[in-house]
Amino acid sequence: MKQANSLLAATGTTIFTVMSALAVKHGAINLGQGFPDTEGPADIVRAAADALLDNRNQYPPLTGLPELREAVAAANARFYGLEIDPVAGVVVTSGATEAITASLMALLNPGDEVVLIEPLYDTYLPVVRMLGAIPRLVRLQPPEWALPREELAAAFGPCTKLLLLNSPMNPTGKVFEPDELEFIAGLLRAHDAYAVCDEVYEHLVFSGARHVPLATLPGMAQRCLRIGSAGKTFSLTGWKVGYVSGPAPLMGLVAKAHQNLTFTTAPNLQRAVAYGLAKPDAYFQALAGGLEEQRDLLDAGLRRLGLCTLRASGSYFITADVSPLGFAGDDLAFCQAMTAQAGVAAIPVSAFYVGEAPRHYARFAFCKQKPVLEEALQRLEGWVAARPLTALA
Repeated sequence: MKQANSLLAATGTTIFTVMSALAVKHGAINLGQGFPDTEGPADIVRAAADALLDNRNQYPPLTGLPELREAVAAANARFYGLEIDPVAGVVVTSGATEAITASLMALLNPGDEVVLIEPLYDTYLPVVRMLGAIPRLVRLQPPEWALPREELAAAFGPCTKLLLLNSPMNPTGKVFEPDELEFIAGLLRAHDAYAVCDEVYEHLVFSGARHVPLATLPGMAQRCLRIGSAGKTFSLTGWKVGYVSGPAPLMGLVAKAHQNLTFTTAPNLQRAVAYGLAKPDAYFQALAGGLEEQRDLLDAGLRRLGLCTLRASGSYFITADVSPLGFAGDDLAFCQAMTAQAGVAAIPVSAFYVGEAPRHYARFAFCKQKPVLEEALQRLEGWVAARPLTALA
């Protein structure tokens, strides 16, 4: 028989699936996958439940219910001073991953070049390649994750169509600094390029850091597609409600891509998210504050065990250098052994790179209840005390 899609055939099972299956097998606490282990706000869940009974369960508009598009536009203005047309400037998607795909479909032609920053979320590269575009990878280096300006400038050229920017960043927890954003904006202007901005962790930013959307910088509003996630903002990741906002000419193309991917998203969930986006500032502040306490608990515990943790200014994740433990193996072997022997799962950071990568870092998710994090640290303490640490046979 003729060969099917070669790119998909060559794409392996995601590391998240592999490590989660290993966690289930060994009864491990899963600090690998980035989702909270508590339900989101009860009033938002109730709004979704009530909306199921309001006799409006047929296809909603392609670009999203008017009340949610208006809520997204209002949130852009409220938090960042961005003026977004709720009619022509917002598209509601079935999750942020679809939003990323639709945005790339809207902008890329085969042969266009896309600048990507490693370590990167594992969806980015396959979508770029499936669209026939050419990735140009620029690498952040631990432990500082500073933007390598010379390398970034060198990645731009006559065929550069766009930069895909993730801030706050998964897996590093980096929140890009204003001067870094200014440098990026200068390159986009100089090369007449666009930016697709994955900002799903926009409200999960901790003390000492501030999220600044690239679209707020001079001349950037017309070049940026900004992606948000109700799943991350309201701790309801299973709902898969995302949204893209940006200039009307580009958003019309995003809508056409969305039409050919999922077409629309459950109307009751859209109504509930619209309700949630109007919650008072205190909600958003408490969300970040609670996560910051969980980050600090896990950070302190990992340091007590001898690991060197890296700064996490946002997102759900903290990265730790595991080399001080003297483990004889790379980060994948470490995470596998830790899952099976200690009963705690994490993700090897090398999975977020292409080719050669740092091999002694692990990503831990701290978006879990404090007793769960404390139990995970107790398990790790017992494992580390039983040195030498060894890989699975």
